[in-house]
Amino acid sequence: MLINIIIFVLSILTLIIAGSLLVRSLSKIAAFLHISEYVIGFILLAFATSVPELFIGISSALNKNTAIALGTVIGSNIANLTIIIGIPILLAKGMKIQSSKTKKDSLYMVVLSILPLALMLAGGQISRVDGIFLILAFFIYMRKIYKESKEFSKEFKNKISKWSVIGSVAIFIFSLNVLFFSADFLVRSSSALAIILSLPPILIGLFLIAIGTSLPELVVGISSVIHKHTEMNLGNIMGSNIANATLILGVTAFIYPITSNFLLFITSGVYMVLTTFIFATFIRSGSKVDWEEGLSLILLYAFFIILETFIKGAIV
Repeated sequence: MLINIIIFVLSILTLIIAGSLLVRSLSKIAAFLHISEYVIGFILLAFATSVPELFIGISSALNKNTAIALGTVIGSNIANLTIIIGIPILLAKGMKIQSSKTKKDSLYMVVLSILPLALMLAGGQISRVDGIFLILAFFIYMRKIYKESKEFSKEFKNKISKWSVIGSVAIFIFSLNVLFFSADFLVRSSSALAIILSLPPILIGLFLIAIGTSLPELVVGISSVIHKHTEMNLGNIMGSNIANATLILGVTAFIYPITSNFLLFITSGVYMVLTTFIFATFIRSGSKVDWEEGLSLILLYAFFIILETFIKGAIV
């Protein structure tokens, strides 16, 4: 058990470091290619910070333990919309909503977060066909975002040299490889811990792995608050959640169908949708998300922990 805990912790730390390196290298590549800040915030950052979840999904599918991937996505999405966004809101004493597109995208996030829940309820699992459907939903949304990005001519300001971008490409490739192997070790150690502790795999994903894989979003969020780029942070969180609910679960299900403990799935899945709806309501209710609303989001996560602990006790 001790060895598995050590491997688990080291794998989480490696995922965080590799994910951070990936984000930095992608930002430099985007700057070199003169991609707009809008695309960097809403597409590249959102995708890059979701890469750990993607590799965990692939690894769990290859190990035929997809409940871990499902738990990670649900737990990560709930964490993103509660503590991960709540902490920067508190630090900034509120976040301004400057664009009407942010409000509109919050509705898309609600609709797309319902998709995996509906598919699981309809078929008792997320099948390979469902996986293809989720992947298509992701790319349709990305196409919409890319079309909107053409309205923004402001480019990323940093000037990147040719040699710097070559180094960034090398770091990007290295980070991808590290992410793959650390995700594999994480899934294997998580599966072993679930057996030793007699816990459903989805529960390991919901809390332990989800918090670890959400840390890149927290780092980006705090950084955006410091540099007063709150819109980029909101776009990153919403884009990351959409990528998790569609692309990550879609790729996982395409490799191997997703099944899980039904009671834990339905409670956590419904809670994810409710949290998403509450967050979207805060975004659309005015021109600012106040610090009181940020505190409410953090308390929502505390209640989630209590709820899932109670349900786990009822199952046992």
